[in-house]
Formats: sequence, structure tokens, C-alpha cells
Amino acid sequence: MAASTAFNIQEVLSALEIDSLNHGTSTGRKTYGAGEELASNSPVDGKLIAKVTHTTPQEYETVVQTATKAFKTWRLMPAPQRGEIVRQFNEELRRLKEPLGKLVSYEMGKSYQEGLGEVQEMIDICDFAVGLSRQLHGLTMHSERPGHRMYEQYHPLGIVGIISAFNFPVAVWSWNTALAWVCGDVCIWKPSEKTPLTGIACQKIAARVFAQNNLPEGISCLVNGDFRVGEMMTKDERVPLVSATGSTRMGKEVAKTVAGRLGKTLLELGGNNAIIVTPDADIKMTVIGAVFGAVGTCGQRCTSTRRLIIHESIYDTVKDAVVDAYKQLRIGNPLDENNHVGPLIDTDAVKMYSDALQKVQQEGGNIIVPGGVLEGEGYESGCYVKPAIAEAKNEYDIVQHETFAPILYLIKYNGDVDDALALQNGVRQGLSSAIMTNNLREAERFLSVAGSDCGIANVNIGTSGAEIGGAFGGEKETGGGRESGSDAWKIYMRRQTNTINYTTELPLAQGIKFDL
Repeated sequence: MAASTAFNIQEVLSALEIDSLNHGTSTGRKTYGAGEELASNSPVDGKLIAKVTHTTPQEYETVVQTATKAFKTWRLMPAPQRGEIVRQFNEELRRLKEPLGKLVSYEMGKSYQEGLGEVQEMIDICDFAVGLSRQLHGLTMHSERPGHRMYEQYHPLGIVGIISAFNFPVAVWSWNTALAWVCGDVCIWKPSEKTPLTGIACQKIAARVFAQNNLPEGISCLVNGDFRVGEMMTKDERVPLVSATGSTRMGKEVAKTVAGRLGKTLLELGGNNAIIVTPDADIKMTVIGAVFGAVGTCGQRCTSTRRLIIHESIYDTVKDAVVDAYKQLRIGNPLDENNHVGPLIDTDAVKMYSDALQKVQQEGGNIIVPGGVLEGEGYESGCYVKPAIAEAKNEYDIVQHETFAPILYLIKYNGDVDDALALQNGVRQGLSSAIMTNNLREAERFLSVAGSDCGIANVNIGTSGAEIGGAFGGEKETGGGRESGSDAWKIYMRRQTNTINYTTELPLAQGIKFDL
């Protein structure tokens, strides 16, 4: 199905082999819709796509009970067999990549190519999870007692609650659920209330796979609604792990609530990402990395580039190159692949963007690429804005906070790379970071223990975008969680140490004597 600027929800549903998106709660084969209506309007043209329903407390209880029952069956299936189910789900994603990518683009507002890229992330993490299903390894250790064997193993936790954000409406869910499934967990997903339809579509695709394999419903569940539905999950002692992606403010509330019942959290929160540009940087590479990082997804990525920290000796050169590149940006319908920048998610985001530009000027900043809200034909939704650039200082209050919009702050530094690192690290967030340099010593300093304090640190690539194979996440107010690759799977399991005595005696540890 080739993308065009026209969007027909019935055509997309037909291509996805889905009958409707008019419910909000699902345990797999069963759907529920008794709650109040929740409308999903596209930021592309402001039109209503469909209405779903909020999950009621009664429906939530049904979901948890169904998931709890399904876990008792799912956990007993050997991990490689669970991996086979994920492989089949992966095949469905490959087959339905284009219509699902188009739905992501239209409901969220990111470019069609980014929508396809997000589905590709789902495919990639499923590939990773299938291999992982044969590698859920523990450790064997030598016991201090003769005739004893000691080892560690991992068991599934149970229900994994997933709260995802609008900016990656399907990829982040798959990062969690593909790993959780092969680990033997079942999942309850609450997508963003701003992008519920992509959540329902993914749930229906997954439910088909589980049904075709005669597996019980409840392995993949969906709830929908606002923060009230999220609170049901975070307060529920039957949900041992809550994985939440969103703002730092939201994450602090989730962390406090889940910690209050001694549950586990996996938090992926705000970013305030910087690229350091040293005198030895390749300017062309710098411009590409900075511009895509700042305007991709209309600046609504947690890894979006917010700050460009440039050495004073090349400041004007880099500034002029970036400003020239912004003149080439095309803003418009994201389903038109000729456009670089689509809309913000809604008019609330537009207000936040406008307020940030006003505040940076009030604090003394100099706007060198003016922003503004676009009006007229093609911009009827009121969600299209111009990517803006402002010269600023790192200590400005507005610079210290993450604005989820295409605003790039240029910050000048003098001295050596340590001075630039002090600016980069001088914010409360710690997700992604990058340095542009051909100087090996600068690059290694950036990556050293005294370098970047972020969870992601890149050399000669931008802050935005990450590969599935590496663990994704950040430090400080970013939350400290890790998703996706490496050993991120361990968060979805409980760790157990085992000791086996295969002798006829019972020696005690530490040489303690206890004779009867």
C-alpha cells in the first residue's frame, strides 16, 4: 500500500485485516467498551479518526484476572516455544508494515518514513527477542562447601504493566512486550490517550497470533484512557513491574506509587540532549546530525537534540551552516514524503512551544531562526509550527527544562572539551549525548568516567535514534531504566540463587558447627 497524502481509515483497517477500532479494552479474543468515549483526532488535518472507550474499573479488574490466569499457562511453555510465538508476531508485522506505519504517521503526526521506521523497530526487537529466547542464562558458581553446587537462574515476574507515550506509539510497547513475552511474562498495555488507535491495532494483530496457536487470552492485554487508568495499574500489587515512558513529572508519580508497594519500575523519562561541537568537528556531519536531531518527529523524541554546544572558534561557521539548512526544511502533511517536518501532537503542545520561545527571549536569548504557528491551506489542524533556533545560555531556566517541540538552543563554549562537558552535564536530565570531533583524545575524554553523564554517548553521530542491540535509557531525571537490547531482559525476570547438596552430610556455610 503506497503512501499518499490522503488517509482513509477503512482502507487502512482493511489492509491491517481489522474490523474496527471502536473499543478500548481487550484481553485478546474479548473486547470491552462500557467506558466513556475517547476521541482520537489526527494532528495532520484535525479530523476525527475514530472514538474508543476508557477502561472502567470493572473492565480493568477483568483484564488483570484474565492476565493472571494466562500467566500460569504461559510461564510453563519453554522459552524457545515462546520465542516461536514472537517470531510469528514478527512475520505479521513484516507483512503489515506499510498500513501500520501509515496509521502511526497519521495518528501521531510523524513522517511516513518515520512511521515505517517505527514499525521496523518492532520487527528488529522481535528478531532480538527470538534469539534471546534461547539465551536466558544464569550463572554457575563454586560453593565453599564440598559436595554442593550453586547457581543462579531467572524466572518470569508475572504481569508487566506498560505505559507508553504518544511520540513512539508502538515501538516502545514492542521493546517491552517482545522481551517480556519470551521471558514468560504477560503484558497489560496502556497506550497514550493521544494515540489509542495504534495500540488497538497492535493488540488485534497480537491477539490473532495467540489465537492461531490456541493459547489462552490474557497474554497480551490492552487498557485505554487517561492517568486514572494508569493509576489503577501503578497501585495494583498484582503488577510486579510497571514500565512507564513519558515526562519526568509523570515518572516521579509512577515511581512513588509503585515504590510504596515495593514494586519494580522501568522508567524512560525526559531528555535534554546536547551535541558538543569541537574545533576538530566535521561541519557537514555536524549539520546533518544536529538538524535531524532537532526537527525529526517535530522535535518530539526523547532523544531530540535540544542544545548545540559549539566552540567559540567555529561558532559562527556552525551557526551559519545550521541556519542555512533550516531554510531548506519543508513543513507539511507527514504522509507526503517530500516533507521533512509534520505537526506537533496537539494544540496544547503548540502552546508549550510558543511559551518556550517567548520565555527564552525574556531570559535574554536571541532568536535567529524565528518560529511561529503555520496557518492556511494544509495547516487547518493548528498543530504545524516552524522549527526555531535561539542563541541562549545553558543556565536559562527554559534551557534547563525539556520542551517537546522543535526548538534548538545554540550555546557557545571556550576552553577545552571539559568546559563543554560541564555545560552538557549541567542539566537535570541524562538521556542522550553526542560529540562531533576528529580528535581521538576529545572523543575518549567524552566517553570516559569523567565525560558524558548520559545513558547514551555517541561520537560523530547525533543524539537521536538508537539501535535495538544496545540497552536504551538514561540517568538522573531520565529515570535510570534500560529497555531493548543488551541485558535489559533481566528487569522482566526475578533472580533466584540455588544451592544443591548432593552428599549425605549437611555442612553449614562459613564453617559454622551445629551438631546434634
